This record gives sequence, structure tokens and C-alpha cells, in this order.
Amino acid sequence: MKDISYLFAQYDNKTTLGKESLLGSIIFLTDRDHYYWKPTSDNPKNSSCLSQDKRLQGYKSFFVSFNLNFNRFIMPEYTLKVNGKSVTVDVDADTPLLWVLRDELNMVGTKFGCGIAQCGACTVHLDHNAIRSCSLPISIAQDRDITTIEGLSEDGSHPVQEAWKEIGVPQCGYCQSGQIMTASAFLKQNPNPSRKEIREAMHSNICRCASYNRIEKAVALAAKNL
Repeated sequence: MKDISYLFAQYDNKTTLGKESLLGSIIFLTDRDHYYWKPTSDNPKNSSCLSQDKRLQGYKSFFVSFNLNFNRFIMPEYTLKVNGKSVTVDVDADTPLLWVLRDELNMVGTKFGCGIAQCGACTVHLDHNAIRSCSLPISIAQDRDITTIEGLSEDGSHPVQEAWKEIGVPQCGYCQSGQIMTASAFLKQNPNPSRKEIREAMHSNICRCASYNRIEKAVALAAKNL
């Protein structure tokens, strides 16, 4: 059974955290009163009682009762396949993939842009398809192939990356990982695109520096070098 480190009691605008095993007592301290929770049966799921410490009689009475929902306190585990490696994370089911990559796995090449899947800065590959990771819950990504900009190539030698460097696409660079991931997924499905098809594939990725002409040229160059 896992420990709970963030149950708390609040009183007089002061909060003190208590941490004990679920099978023991969870202690709550305030500036004037001392309260504790004790199991009422061998099964802690059936326990729900906070009572006042008799040693502090004479202080202001303060009683709380509650039902423990242990699913709220124990994070689910998800196994992901990221850039060919299996990793396990403990996060809420609705946590966006973007924040798992950045905050849990320290893969910060994938950027936050808008948070509503409209700009493309957060684009990664899910089962070889370009998706917006800011709006994809981690529960959907479990046991599926995820590729980030860090895993597109080990040394930056992917044809799209090479074309980006040759054309000199980036200005500020913030959107470029998303642009590259969109372009590489597109060329995997359509290795010989027309100019119109390139524009249609890339139009939903926003570049605030407006380097769209260079992006188009780089995608066309990458297609020739595949």
C-alpha cells in the first residue's frame, strides 16, 4: 500500500501536511488543535473518522468526518514506448502527453504553444502519425509508439532535419520541432508530394516568424533526399 503525503487538515488558515502509512494513523496538526485519523477496521478502505485529541481539551472544538476515496490519492501507472524505449510514469489519466514528455521525462524539444491543438508546436508522432500532444490524454497513448523530436534521429541526420539546415528555415526556432515532426510524418506517407500537397500538409502548423516559404522549400528538398 502506498503512502499518502498530501492529505491535510486546514484550520485558522494554516495547513500542516501529515504523512503516514495508510495502515497506520494519519496525523493532522494545526496551530491550536491536534487531530488524528485511526482505522476503524482491518480494512482501511472502510475507515473514515477524524476525532479530537483528548490531551488538548479546553481548546476550541473542531470535528471533521470524511470518507476516504483511495483512487483520488494513488496515481495510476502508464507504460509508454517513447523513442523506442519503454518508460513508466505515475500521472493522472487525463494528463496531456505533452506535459508527461516535458515534466516527467524531461524531453523538452516538444513545445507548448496554444494548449488547444491549433498551432502545431507540440506535434509528435503516435504510431507514425502526427498528433498534437497538448490535447492527447496519456491514457490514450499507453502501449503505443511515440516519437518525439529527440527520437527522430540520434544525430540530427534525418532528411527533413538536414533540409531544414540547408535551407536555413528557423528564425526564432520555437515552432520548428513541431514543423519538422509534421513534415517527416507527411513525407513518410507521401514521399513524392506536389507543391500544393506540401502546403496543405503544413498549413495548420503556425510559424509566428512567417518562414512559410522556406518551410515549403525544405519539405520539397527533403522529399528529394529520402
